[in-house]
Amino acid sequence: MPSPSRRLPWFVAGDINGFFGLVVDNLTILAFIASALIGVFGFPSEVVFARMFPGTALGVLIGNLLYTAMARRLARRSGRNDVAAMPLGLDAPTSIGMALLVLGPAFVGFKAAGMDEQAAALATWQLGMAALVAMGVLKFVLALFGDAVTRWVPRAGLLGSIAGIALMLMGFLPLLEALRVPVVGFVTLGLLLYVLIAKGPLPWRIPGVLFAFIVGLTLYYGLGGAGVLGSGYLPPHLPQLRLALPWPGLGFLDGMRNLSPYLALVLPFGLLMVVGGINVSESARAAGDDYRTRDILLVEALSTLVAGVCGGVAQTTPYIGQPAYKHMGARSGYTLLTGLFIGFGGMLGYVSGLVELLPLAVLAPIIIYVAIDIAVQAFAATPPRHAPAVVFAFLPAIAYLLTIKLGNPGVVPAEQFARLFDDARHGVSELAAIVVLGNGFIITSMLWATMLAALIDQQPRRAAKALLVAATFTAFGVIHSVQPHGGVYWPWSLSGHGAMIAAQFVAAYLVLAVLLLALSRVNARAG
Repeated sequence: MPSPSRRLPWFVAGDINGFFGLVVDNLTILAFIASALIGVFGFPSEVVFARMFPGTALGVLIGNLLYTAMARRLARRSGRNDVAAMPLGLDAPTSIGMALLVLGPAFVGFKAAGMDEQAAALATWQLGMAALVAMGVLKFVLALFGDAVTRWVPRAGLLGSIAGIALMLMGFLPLLEALRVPVVGFVTLGLLLYVLIAKGPLPWRIPGVLFAFIVGLTLYYGLGGAGVLGSGYLPPHLPQLRLALPWPGLGFLDGMRNLSPYLALVLPFGLLMVVGGINVSESARAAGDDYRTRDILLVEALSTLVAGVCGGVAQTTPYIGQPAYKHMGARSGYTLLTGLFIGFGGMLGYVSGLVELLPLAVLAPIIIYVAIDIAVQAFAATPPRHAPAVVFAFLPAIAYLLTIKLGNPGVVPAEQFARLFDDARHGVSELAAIVVLGNGFIITSMLWATMLAALIDQQPRRAAKALLVAATFTAFGVIHSVQPHGGVYWPWSLSGHGAMIAAQFVAAYLVLAVLLLALSRVNARAG
């Protein structure tokens, strides 16, 4: 009789769909990073593709190899062949945040200080490495507390906070990119919905994601070459292959001396990924794959740290679409293929070549599909009575979506964006409320859903505890930061209108907590 390990296949048909989906996710984020740095800030493309991308891709390789091994171990231990590996890739919000809020401004600042372009690019790259190492160390420390959080926060909080991210950031923002060339983006999205949600058949059993991808590329380059797409079309050019091995180095130590002004942004990025890792572990558990939360978080921390030491500038994270990949029929082969493709592609240069060739209108629809699947799972895997808590968790993500648009370069001038808090004398202005609600929105969503789920379960004391935690986090800017871009701070360092706004939010949580505790005592006596 063959052993269980031999009966467990390395690849199944669904791994092809999963591979294309996960590869597209990573390529899309790399494309966003390159577009922001090169297109918005004028960063030298050679530094992005030959220095930043190889180490970044190495983190994806390490993480996916380890998650593949974890999936196969779980499958052998459980005796099941339907275990899907946890997908790992580059985190979209913090990768874009690193490009727009840390790396780009730092590059401009270095040049303003008198550095030439190449020296400024090198210093910025080292700063990105240092930021990634700092996030990796923080995630190692926080990983030890992952299991405790899953015991305290209900599924409505864990899954509801992810669903908010999915709909607002992974769904809506990529939808806008897809609709910039609607005849390409919407058709590609419709085909993905046909094959992945409606389970529509295809001739010759063509993998659905591959089919939609080929149609999208054919439409884009066919119609674009004929002049139909106008300014939405960028003609292809032969990409330059670059051989660059991501050797470990000490460049991040040079970057540490420039990191302190950005720590208030960088450390919350790491914290959010730990929270996200906890959430995706619960998401996989709800789909039937019981990974240990601490193991998921430790792999995430290790891959981020390795990427930073080897020149990467974008942190890895387990993706929140594990159930979506499982529904595609993917098992453990798709993460193995993705890790090898992205990892070696970063070293050999073909990943940067693909980033230069693949249009966002074709890349974005796969992320939209994953967002839909995540939002559906949040309701399906949560007790029906907690559905209001899931919906309540969506609201901070809407604020963060608006904050991204408010803070986009060229949409609102920087000085105007920084003055959003200046009219707090008669309360919190509408724009300031949006920014404050969006800052730390993942943790806010979890705490709000935890509070409401506890109230639904007739546990006002538990709800009050969630509110007290929220008040403490608010005081330090972990949530509801009054820094426009979400930095943390010591409460006593605040002054002026920012201090007034922070105090109002802290007071709101404390007053509601006291009232709930009082009501619980009154009701206990009446009972």
